[in-house]
Amino acid sequence: MSAPTVAVFGGTGFLGHNIVAHLRTKGLAVRVVARHPGRAERMLGEPRPELSYQTGDLLDERSTAAAIEGAYMVVNAVSLYAERVHVEGARRVARLSARHGAERFVQISGIGADTRSRSRYIRTRGEGELAVRNEFSGAVVVRPAVMCGPGDAFLTKISQLLRILPVFPLFGDGGTRLEPVFVGDVAEAVTLLAERSAPLPTYEFGGAHVYTYRELVVAIARALSLRRYLVSVPFPVWKAMAIAAQTLPGQGLTLNQVELMEQDTVATGPGNLQELGVVPTPIAHLVTALTSRPAAEASRSASR
Repeated sequence: MSAPTVAVFGGTGFLGHNIVAHLRTKGLAVRVVARHPGRAERMLGEPRPELSYQTGDLLDERSTAAAIEGAYMVVNAVSLYAERVHVEGARRVARLSARHGAERFVQISGIGADTRSRSRYIRTRGEGELAVRNEFSGAVVVRPAVMCGPGDAFLTKISQLLRILPVFPLFGDGGTRLEPVFVGDVAEAVTLLAERSAPLPTYEFGGAHVYTYRELVVAIARALSLRRYLVSVPFPVWKAMAIAAQTLPGQGLTLNQVELMEQDTVATGPGNLQELGVVPTPIAHLVTALTSRPAAEASRSASR
């Protein structure tokens, strides 16, 4: 018998491609759904019986339905900073998953998603969760804290800035509480949801330790053997800079990112990694690995 197929929307993203890798280690067939499947193939490898690619866009009814057809489980890991994708797209993929007979559905959201939030981005993440539950009975919502790992946009970015800035600007007073989680742990937990029935409707995946933003920056600077002066920058200033950055080319600071840093992202619900048998990786290990990589790469380059 052929292995059950899991359709992963957003399978080329930071979390998505990790989910794809973990699903494959479990012997499941994976269908990577992307707007540009050729790009996905270059990233993840040539098609084979257990790995296929299909064009799909959450905002397009026909391609979404085709991508879901025959799937045992659907994972929506699309994480674009676009409100329309979070609500309309999530509703469509959940509705079509139910219509086409998928047995399981996992919606990737984020800690803090709240339909009552003043932030449009955070509010629509909550509205997306509600839309999914209304369309797919038994859908599971996964809310990760800020995710870290090779290629991330958090620990790596902080490390890069610490190397070049003698004065490091903090978000506010640096008191925002964070529970960074290893992206591989989140991917493993999502994969386990394909193997077993989820006893809970919502899971919040945090890491092994809670830091304030200031504490985390200090820990990374220490791992880099750097001494930096930390300065508090009020959130209104960050928001003004983010709005100004929208007029510039490239992917700079966004208002959504600033708004996310205004609130704590700490797991509080009963559903966590340990509930699924996953032991959180200490972020201290990741900091060491990420910060030692440039030195190791420089050493290899010098030896050639």
